[in-house]
Amino acid sequence: MLSEVSKNLLNKKLIACANIFPIESFYNWKGKLTQDKEVVLILKALDKNYKKIQEEVKKLHSYDIPFIGKINVKVNKEYETWAKNK
Repeated sequence: MLSEVSKNLLNKKLIACANIFPIESFYNWKGKLTQDKEVVLILKALDKNYKKIQEEVKKLHSYDIPFIGKINVKVNKEYETWAKNK
């Protein structure tokens, strides 16, 4: 499912790269402690695309309330240049 989200964002040129990691999650949902196997999707993108990415993920994600967060990082100049040209 998240691979389709990644492909969609890549095709729309909103991200430069996507990484998918399998994880095990614990959380409270509707008053019940829940344990699930999930995946974390890390999207490498320019800050200017965040709002559009957020809208696309909300539209395509299967969860009622997906976590969509942003971490600001400094990257090497070569990677930044590559990402801007995607």
